[in-house]
Amino acid sequence: MASVTTAEIVEGLRRLGVERGMKLMVHSSLRSFGHVDGGAEAVIAALVDAVGPDGTLMMPSFNHGAPFKAGGANLYDPLETPTVDGKIPDTFWRMPGVLRSLDPTHAYAVWGADAERYTREHHLTLTMGEDSPLGLLAREGGYQLNLGTSHHTTTAKHVAEMWRRTPCLGLRTEAYPGRMPDGSVQLLRTWGWRKQSCPLTESGEYIEAEMERLNMQHKTQIGAATVTLLKLTDCLEAIWGLLDNGHAGHPPCSQCPIRPRTCEWTVESDWDEERRRPRNG
Repeated sequence: MASVTTAEIVEGLRRLGVERGMKLMVHSSLRSFGHVDGGAEAVIAALVDAVGPDGTLMMPSFNHGAPFKAGGANLYDPLETPTVDGKIPDTFWRMPGVLRSLDPTHAYAVWGADAERYTREHHLTLTMGEDSPLGLLAREGGYQLNLGTSHHTTTAKHVAEMWRRTPCLGLRTEAYPGRMPDGSVQLLRTWGWRKQSCPLTESGEYIEAEMERLNMQHKTQIGAATVTLLKLTDCLEAIWGLLDNGHAGHPPCSQCPIRPRTCEWTVESDWDEERRRPRNG
């Protein structure tokens, strides 16, 4: 199988419409390219080259609660805890100049012009809300880049859900130990995951169909990978349409009975909706 180089990835991104100064949320599969000369580091170098020093790169660096399961460390440390989101994100958050937020289960990693501003208060807001790192990026004209991934991995669907305050997601209703920048350990709040999968958003199948129907995404081929570029606000609008109206026999969100789970880490919400801040924050 032919190898893909950093230069070829940059050329493909330019062909797709990625420009210097862009703000990108990146979902990725290294394996999807086939073979990349230089591996994950080469893909990240291509992304950095494509957006330049005035751009912003964001990736999920979620652990999905892995440290808090049996045999885990029972601690989220932004400088130590791996992400389970793949080789490229797990390489990215460890690189110099990349900042990682303090949400204990769903932290974001960010490089570039907006890194400090996007990450500094993630633990003081809603995990996937409008003031989360991805919510801010969307509000400021950001794009999503799928490197060989589908909308099954699209985190924007959870931003759409939490922005609308869907009743299946808890507002800061789980708390886990996390390492702070000063070395202390504090209980950090995150969302309460739902008891069951959302039939409208989880698979990403309906999101893909809506984005294609509305001609809101563009695709190219880089190596063996299908690469997709879309504007985050377009994606949010498509998802809100699904949530508001239902689809394929599934009821709209307002009629869905699914609610947040409870677990040993469940706590009462501390969210003040009027101030959009924690009550004690």
